[in-house]
Amino acid sequence: MRDPYDVLGVSKGADEAEIKRAYRRLAKKLHPDANKDDPKAQDKFAELNTAHEILEDKEKRGQYDRGEIDAEGKPRAPEFAGFGGGRGGPGGGPGGFSGFDGDTIFESFSFGPEGMRRAGRRGGGGQGGGFEDLGDIFGFGRQRRSAGGGFAPQPGADMEISLPVSFEEATEGASKRVGLPSGKQIDIKIAAGTREGHRMRLKGQGEASPMGGPPGDAYVTIAYAPHPTFERDGDDLRQLVDVPLPDAVLGAKVRVPTLSGAVDLSIPAWTSGGRLFRLRGKGLPNATGGHGDMLVRVNVVLPKEKDAELEALMRKLRDGDAA
Repeated sequence: MRDPYDVLGVSKGADEAEIKRAYRRLAKKLHPDANKDDPKAQDKFAELNTAHEILEDKEKRGQYDRGEIDAEGKPRAPEFAGFGGGRGGPGGGPGGFSGFDGDTIFESFSFGPEGMRRAGRRGGGGQGGGFEDLGDIFGFGRQRRSAGGGFAPQPGADMEISLPVSFEEATEGASKRVGLPSGKQIDIKIAAGTREGHRMRLKGQGEASPMGGPPGDAYVTIAYAPHPTFERDGDDLRQLVDVPLPDAVLGAKVRVPTLSGAVDLSIPAWTSGGRLFRLRGKGLPNATGGHGDMLVRVNVVLPKEKDAELEALMRKLRDGDAA
């Protein structure tokens, strides 16, 4: 993963508003639906969502800036300054392994039969270490004991995948294709009423084990993609609907888009611009199993062509009010 700041194209001093603007601009540009001929479109969009998730969250952004998590939001491995006093020769100094105290390590891990027995006895948590600790020191990782008494290889790492879905897909349900680290493509069923943040486990679909063990798991988290028409407000959705001036004055029915299809909205006579109407249950899935609302704000629009009679009427009304 690239640096989240580079992905969004903002500086490290960018404020929340700048980050939000950059995300919205790039989300429209990189959305898979707008780049159907690009086989990497979904990967680019997922990278954008991951970068935004880190930078929009103050705590995660601080962790990233301090180097506590990486560009995927995963904890970074701690850096070790060394073991013991860093003697010369094999234990430290020029020509040796800097930071290692050879006496300390090899006193704890004697490789003769008696030393192996001592190591086995101490492996349960006494001073010094067993073979599991030796594996940690030399980078083999802690191994899991198998049912036969040996040690099973370390499994592969788990991985997190952010899957962007449209408001319609989350509401009505859909099938989405996801790319895995192995290059394999699998279809995931999105159930109707799936909320943002829902996390699914794909057992054995994570990264391969470098030690020959089983692969890790992949976790897919649902993320809402930006919508060209609706603006999200929690579980509610907002939109601006144009209403012709005659309909605003005389009243009419106006077709209004929703996630489940267009509906008729009754506009009463003498409706002013900016008036808000609520369509209950036409928003996003909520925590109770229902849906939020659709909030429709009226935008009164004038006729496309100039109308002399309308201008004369408006002039008369204005002059009358002035009098």
